[in-house]
Amino acid sequence: MADISYFPYETLRPNQREFMELVSEAVRDGSSVVVEAPTGFGKTIATLAAVLPVAKERGLKIVYLARTHRQMDRVIEELKEINRRSRVSGVELRSRKELCLHNYLTSFVSDAYSAMLVCKNLKKLGKCKFYENEKKPGFKEVVRMFAEDPSHPNEVLSYAEVLEVCPYDLTRKIAENADVIVASYLYMLSPAIRNAFMEGIGLSYEDTVVIFDEAHNLPDQAISALSDRMSIHTINRAIKEALEYREEDIASFLSVLGRGLELLFQEKLRDRKNDEAPIAGEDALRHVAAVTGMGQRALSRFLNGLVDVGNAIREDRIEKGKAPRSYVGRVGEFFLEWLKAIGREDYLFLLTREGGISLELLALDPSKAIEWVREVHSAVFMSGTLSPLTAFRDVMGIENARLKRFPRIVRRENALVLVARDVSTRGAERSMESYRRMANYIVEAVRIIPKNVGVFAASYEVLQGLLSTNVQLRIENTGKAVFVEKRGATSKANDEMVKRFKAAAKGRGAVLMGVMGGRNSEGQDYTGDEMNGVILVGLPYARPTPRVEAQVRYFESKFPGKGRHYGYYLPAHRKLAQAAGRVHRSADERGVIVILDYRALWRNVRADLPGWMVEAMKGVNLESMRRTLRAFWGGSSTGR
Repeated sequence: MADISYFPYETLRPNQREFMELVSEAVRDGSSVVVEAPTGFGKTIATLAAVLPVAKERGLKIVYLARTHRQMDRVIEELKEINRRSRVSGVELRSRKELCLHNYLTSFVSDAYSAMLVCKNLKKLGKCKFYENEKKPGFKEVVRMFAEDPSHPNEVLSYAEVLEVCPYDLTRKIAENADVIVASYLYMLSPAIRNAFMEGIGLSYEDTVVIFDEAHNLPDQAISALSDRMSIHTINRAIKEALEYREEDIASFLSVLGRGLELLFQEKLRDRKNDEAPIAGEDALRHVAAVTGMGQRALSRFLNGLVDVGNAIREDRIEKGKAPRSYVGRVGEFFLEWLKAIGREDYLFLLTREGGISLELLALDPSKAIEWVREVHSAVFMSGTLSPLTAFRDVMGIENARLKRFPRIVRRENALVLVARDVSTRGAERSMESYRRMANYIVEAVRIIPKNVGVFAASYEVLQGLLSTNVQLRIENTGKAVFVEKRGATSKANDEMVKRFKAAAKGRGAVLMGVMGGRNSEGQDYTGDEMNGVILVGLPYARPTPRVEAQVRYFESKFPGKGRHYGYYLPAHRKLAQAAGRVHRSADERGVIVILDYRALWRNVRADLPGWMVEAMKGVNLESMRRTLRAFWGGSSTGR
């Protein structure tokens, strides 16, 4: 029987006790658990309440990983609820850039790895007063104060500003004594950041319980953390930098390297229709070897020299108050990783046009990013869309794991899933006429579904195709505002847009247009009338590029007979199910899902979708969709 003393609410939702018992037993046994529970189940609080008693009893640290800031904030909010009943501490880690008061770093640094290097150099050079102020009396008392209660980043940041101490260091010090550390996936998936994080707060794997929230994101996030990309533009900038610092030998080497890549580009990407071409790892350095006579060992020594020179350049630029980048060091770091990957089957070497001529080192095996999980005390992988659980377990290489899928909480009479029989986003069928037919479905559904509706397309290309039909104006003519997700928008700008979209539910309603697999179609909570229906435009299959085909081949070699399912079909089906899950947050909420792609009726697609979706699925045309939606909503003007 699970200890529910850390569960802060008066009543348990259906199946939550069984969920907590499963997680509690796994943590007590030192095993892992892969669990699927539907949207609105209450997975976050149930997991925390199940793990905390065991962690407290055995002196284990809980590291809770999530994808977005909103998801991380939610964990702190739940910890605050727990703390009202049972004493617990927790802190949310953000990046150095977000938790830094030093004007130099906030002005010049954009990525986490560079921020780590710059922060280290600023401290080393004695150029960070916020770090120096930590030596003054009072800093330890503030750490102890925050260690008493769960802390939101803004709370820590406010105190740090008043005391003029480093918010990042303050957060890290709080984390040393906190029961729960909440962080983004990057903290544990990026090898360099993970090592610094674990060492910085004195964490040992064997004394840690790791929770992966929204774990359906894990394969993509893991591959991204293990991959890298560099453009010829960076090499050209490195040549100028080397000459500026009078490193003529380095400049000559980089010139030979750049020329070799230009020749390779002419050879591999002559056909303008191709955006990328796979190459052998040796090809990128073939010209260097031919001109300089360097073997791999000598080349490795030279590249390490570039890294050392790059570090010296960064220090010099910091002292001069300039941007702390080094193109020379960046080239050295990239090609050292490139050399290490040569001969490995789990990496693909690509030449691409993105951002000019670029090289990309693409990881194919996401399990390599979490090999360390075998060393932790226990791990919990949870999401609303992980089925088939065995496939997720295989792809992520999870050992000694219990698998469990919990049933839907959506009442059958409250869910409606309609699939248009006459439209699809299949490549051969995409046309302006096809987009116009889809727009007709969207406008009619938006007109009938009360209040707020989400429209999530298979890709930004499909989204643009829809917008080209003037669908936005047609929707606005129904009286509802339209919000369009912007590719590359900052988290702050996107959060503000979603806030305005949700607020529109108090009036005539609105439509949010975005993409499946995006931040607004996954992990975002919409309650009440904030999302009475979603329209899913197409199935989000990836384009059959060399990288996608390489992923399929790799999985086929590792899991014979399952490569295309694991590497191509399943990721798309999970994105579809995730987007559909934005509608129902509780058993009592009513909502509809309209899928504008007849392929959703195919057996192989339905096999990967949640049972509640399949049970409620019905094929329609435009007229029958209109009749069915009107019957479902009964002419009401409010959703739930």
